[in-house]
Amino acid sequence: MANNCTHDCSTCGQSCAERSTPQSFLKPANAASHIGKVIAVVSGKGGVGKSSVTSLLATHLARTGKKVAIMDADITGPSIPKAFGLHGRLQGDAQGMQPAVSTLGIKVVSLNLLTENETDPVVWRGPIIAGVVEQFWTEVVYGDIDYLFVDMPPGTGDVPLTVFQSLPVDGIIIVTTPQELVGMIVEKSINMANLMKIPVLGLIENMSYYTCPHCGERLEMFGKSRVADVAREHGISLCARMPLDSELAAAVDEGEVESYLAPYLDDLADALEHVLTKK
Repeated sequence: MANNCTHDCSTCGQSCAERSTPQSFLKPANAASHIGKVIAVVSGKGGVGKSSVTSLLATHLARTGKKVAIMDADITGPSIPKAFGLHGRLQGDAQGMQPAVSTLGIKVVSLNLLTENETDPVVWRGPIIAGVVEQFWTEVVYGDIDYLFVDMPPGTGDVPLTVFQSLPVDGIIIVTTPQELVGMIVEKSINMANLMKIPVLGLIENMSYYTCPHCGERLEMFGKSRVADVAREHGISLCARMPLDSELAAAVDEGEVESYLAPYLDDLADALEHVLTKK
């Protein structure tokens, strides 16, 4: 560092170590939190079922005896508490903020568990929202956790950037739907992950098909799937196709997602655990 350093690199012409060495923006987790793997669940656009996938994957791992938590980073559109039937406001103590706990023991933190009313809108600008996400990492007492799932808002804006830079993300799972336009948007998420040097662990296609209850035929309601092609193009080895399922929708709406069995995600969850264990 130069003797007359102003700590403002934008106005400095010196070639000191601070300019040449990449700086880490990682934030320390709460001192009472010991988290194994951090997995972000992302989507290029809203309404593709990202929160449902997050809830189902967390539930699957919890059923296998893993200690799981979910950070609901979709600050302006939180839906995780409703899926698990969690209500009321989070409390804090000398250690930090205590998360809510679901029936299976999944720990959940969400802005919907901090507002006075669940339907109160969050009308905040990006920097404030990003700051709240950081607080969910640095101030929440998750305890001993094997997996922390981060349910992200759609897109590649402030919150995804904050999560990728501030949290030690081990990988992301991308959720999409069959439409061709969505396929293009998925590539934006993949490219952002590559830019941030975060591996893509899996690509999940939701609303992929509908099974006729009378004849058992699979109908592709939103067009022919390209998920296998996209996965192959980008070397993504984990892939699952989720059907349109009214039972899942009802379970989420009733706050009973933990009672729903999703056999089409079993292979993905098992493979996900295998990949992360090897890391």
